[in-house]
Amino acid sequence: MTEKKTWMDKIIGHVLGNKDKNFQEILIDREVVEEIIQIARKAHPFEFVAMLEGKIKDETLKIDGLVFSAGETSHQGAVINTFMIPLSTGTVGSVHSHPGPSASPSTADLQMFAKNGYFHLIIAEPYIEESMIGYNSFGEITRYKII
Repeated sequence: MTEKKTWMDKIIGHVLGNKDKNFQEILIDREVVEEIIQIARKAHPFEFVAMLEGKIKDETLKIDGLVFSAGETSHQGAVINTFMIPLSTGTVGSVHSHPGPSASPSTADLQMFAKNGYFHLIIAEPYIEESMIGYNSFGEITRYKII
């Protein structure tokens, strides 16, 4: 995830307290991906939403779990009450499903990305690895590896 930081990015990073959270690679445990796929399929035609749990070490963001909280879901959207998630969990982003063929983020998705971590996933129908796209907190497509 090498990118040139503008002065605005640096200021935002300082204000958000993530200026020391640099990473060059994103790794996601295969078990987490399989769980995302299974939950998305079971939730269909409704969306589901969860937080991604992980940590940054040696310039690698490793995602190794999901964190669930109370919220609401429908065929038009999903909302998670992030304020109910304990601070001791290591949430680094979010994941949610789109019950259709597009994994492009909506305006509401982009707002959630900006407020809730560094990395986000959207999985679209047919809910397979290839229909899952990663985004950074600015809504830009971001590559990741499944391990």
